[in-house]
Amino acid sequence: MLKTPPLLKNPPLSPTSRTTPTLPTTPTAASVPAPASAGHAEGVSNDEFRAAMSRLAAGVVLVTAREMPLDPDDPSAPLGEDVGMTATAFLSVSLDPPLVLVSLRNGSRMDDLLDEQPLWAVSVLSESQHHIAGRFAMKGRISDRLLFEGIPYVRGEVSGAPLVGGALATLECRTEQRVVAGDHTLVIGRVLTATLPSADGGPLAYFKGKYRQLG
Repeated sequence: MLKTPPLLKNPPLSPTSRTTPTLPTTPTAASVPAPASAGHAEGVSNDEFRAAMSRLAAGVVLVTAREMPLDPDDPSAPLGEDVGMTATAFLSVSLDPPLVLVSLRNGSRMDDLLDEQPLWAVSVLSESQHHIAGRFAMKGRISDRLLFEGIPYVRGEVSGAPLVGGALATLECRTEQRVVAGDHTLVIGRVLTATLPSADGGPLAYFKGKYRQLG
């Protein structure tokens, strides 16, 4: 009677069945799932996004515009108020034609105004004008009329908007396109005038949530 050979506890592997043992590995950033983000179906959280973008240094500008007259058909009708807003999301887009872009929060006063008023201006602030940037960036601020008090400015010949004295550069623009992007509107404007009121001094920068100077 034939005997069945006993089973081996660790049978030898054939050349085709040999494998390399799998070693425990340390999870990498790519293999670890992103933490859940409040308010988003996928992607980073608001805090993570803000923290990352705060490491990108940006120039600081004051965007200004003048409200349309209460009655455009009546030359004697009172003019609207001046409106100003500090912005760091501002950049050049094209040289020919000369275009710039500013990002405005949806529903902000400046966004609502530039939806009706096609002419606006930009003053590139100098390192000595951080007080202007802070004043126009306040939340729950007072009226814009009071915010402009004590700040030297001239009115743009084309836009009629305030151009801050002592700014490194001033631009007057006419809106060419508005693009809604998430909770902001990208306003692209054609540059109509460009001046350099102050050739000296460094720019005002914004980095890690604070206004800073170069150097």
